[in-house]
Amino acid sequence: MPSVNQNPEQVARDHIDGQLRDSGWAVQDKSTIDFNDQQGQAVREYTTDTGPADYVLFIDKKTSRRD
Repeated sequence: MPSVNQNPEQVARDHIDGQLRDSGWAVQDKSTIDFNDQQGQAVREYTTDTGPADYVLFIDKKTSRRD
């Protein structure tokens, strides 16, 4: 249940985090990434060449990259 003080973005993030965890991903903040936590990490607000991504998914410490 969302907190009364959460804005819509925070409510959505909580929902997405829950779905990722239910699917087997370790949801982590970019400042505390632990690639040894498990095979797959979903990292919030990860910095890319074009700005921050809401989530970047890593498997075995690597992410797929589309050129």
